[in-house]
Amino acid sequence: MTTWHWVRHGPTHEKTFVGWRDVPADLSDTAQIARLNDHLPKTALLISSDLIRAHATADAIAHPERQRLPSEPDLRELHFGVWDGMHFFDVAARNPDLSRAYWETPGDVAPPDGESWNQTAARVNAVVDYLNNTQPDAHIIAVAHFGVILTQVQRALGVTAHQALSHKIDNLSVTQLHHDAGQWSAVHINHCP
Repeated sequence: MTTWHWVRHGPTHEKTFVGWRDVPADLSDTAQIARLNDHLPKTALLISSDLIRAHATADAIAHPERQRLPSEPDLRELHFGVWDGMHFFDVAARNPDLSRAYWETPGDVAPPDGESWNQTAARVNAVVDYLNNTQPDAHIIAVAHFGVILTQVQRALGVTAHQALSHKIDNLSVTQLHHDAGQWSAVHINHCP
């Protein structure tokens, strides 16, 4: 069985869409990071998105017994295209029907110059499947993003993308999922140590 410990990166304090735009995380809450670190297994593989907010969060929970894998571009957040950096209200004004469909019927709907939920899930699934196949019985700490984590919640629960999006994923929270011989299960979602 492979156990995934999905960690959402530290907060960015951005008030606009943040997808592939590379913005830093606020990692000043050392007490919260210490609790997170204590909660996670000491012996594990550690991987992160290549965006600085995830990479720096992974650095903050690095441990000598955790084997750090190279940062992975395919664990990046949802690609919001031209919406990245825009406020929600500006996106709704620019593309009212498209933005509503993107959140209410996620799947093949994509923002201008961005990617759909299904495209995001496919690239994340490829990384997860590779590690499940090459690292059976491992504990894997994956520091990533809201959308990335929810693609795996969708997979573990066998729900629709819209249902997966109803889950809250806080910064510095842990979502623990198990993969065993092709079967997924969720141990906890959005646990804040």
